[in-house]
Amino acid sequence: MTALDDSGLDGSGLDRSELGDRVLGGWLGRIAGNMLGKPVERGDFWTRARIDRYLRAADALPLTDYLPEPASPGDESALRPEWRRCVRGRVHGSCRDDDVDYSILGLHLLETHGFEFTTEQVGELWLLRLPYLQTFTAERAAYRNLASGLKPPLTATYDNPYQEWIGALIRADVFGWTSPGAPRRAAALARRDAVLSHTGNGVYGAMWAAALVSAAFTAPSPRAALDASLTVFPASSRLARTVRHAMSLHEAGLSWEESLDTLGEETAGLGWIHTVPNAAVLTAGLLYGEGDFTRTIALTVRGGLDTDSNGATAGSVAGVLCGAAAIPARWREPLEDRVSSAVFGFDGARISELAARTVELARPGSG
Repeated sequence: MTALDDSGLDGSGLDRSELGDRVLGGWLGRIAGNMLGKPVERGDFWTRARIDRYLRAADALPLTDYLPEPASPGDESALRPEWRRCVRGRVHGSCRDDDVDYSILGLHLLETHGFEFTTEQVGELWLLRLPYLQTFTAERAAYRNLASGLKPPLTATYDNPYQEWIGALIRADVFGWTSPGAPRRAAALARRDAVLSHTGNGVYGAMWAAALVSAAFTAPSPRAALDASLTVFPASSRLARTVRHAMSLHEAGLSWEESLDTLGEETAGLGWIHTVPNAAVLTAGLLYGEGDFTRTIALTVRGGLDTDSNGATAGSVAGVLCGAAAIPARWREPLEDRVSSAVFGFDGARISELAARTVELARPGSG
């Protein structure tokens, strides 16, 4: 149960009603942002320029709703096969996606083992609850290593060329939702999960995302949440340097486009699924979105690279910052309060129930 003091406030300064609204905002934001970016999740093809050209052809700039249907057959063939369930007017509940599966699995992990879970227990739940063919890149390599009898940290390092990709980052939100106002604890939990499959900047990305979500419960702005998130992993890491650079470009008054051009040159060659360039796009989306939910997820997805993962994390942070009640109905209502999931036992779960279960686990704090 969430601990409340005599005033009805938890350790983060939020009352129970506000905490529930913020956690639900995180879940809704994550799912809506994921759905927004899913049709164009192919960063080697859907560049920032190509995404904007698609939107312009459909008269959908500025982007204020789910992606429009393609204006030409050529665009249709380039979209992800699931696009018909993710574009405006066709959304009826969420599509299944690993960006949401891992949030559900993380919730189940904490319900099963508590905050003292081990990395080995994370692996056991993967084998029990997650189909192998619904894992990708570093997670699939780690899953294969688990099934072969390897133990952490070998599960992350043996025959795994994806160790610094974005997979661990997308698993981190639940540790922030359950540690509101406690970014260091959130980061420590995320690290314990991440080392099953990742190393280096891959692990730091998970710690950063968990702390960012946690800080959003009490931060007055996206910039303040980003400042807090940079205190939980090595300042000398490439990830930290890139996030700080993105923040400095925004502070210097460069436009969103100019900032992404500069950051794209800095991170060129890492690939479109690597943690570092995606963190640059995500940071820019949060800063230039200025706390507005729609603008934040729209700019983040328009930034390209791993669009559904970035949209999901941006939506989670923005949803926590503003709360579920402030998320426009055009994002919330088509989700119909339900998720599709590959996690055994959770397909068709209600989003509101997942959020309520998350609140029950939450341990707010100021640490």
